[in-house]
Amino acid sequence: MGKKKLTFEESLSQLETIAERIEKGEIGLEESITEYEKGMGLVKQCREILANAEQRIQRLQERSDGTLETAEFTREEEG
Repeated sequence: MGKKKLTFEESLSQLETIAERIEKGEIGLEESITEYEKGMGLVKQCREILANAEQRIQRLQERSDGTLETAEFTREEEG
């Protein structure tokens, strides 16, 4: 069974917690390194979420009646 993908807000909250624990010296060196690695994974996930959001926003299209519609971005359209 796969891990649940975190939302942007959940990822950001976990990053803040990790940074706070490391900055306060609440954990030792080895655990700090492990937490740092986890944090880097969370940063990557946040960047992917933001990139996808940006692509969706850029894909907003105005209809002839002046309303906006979204055209869903798919990975095949990247290239």
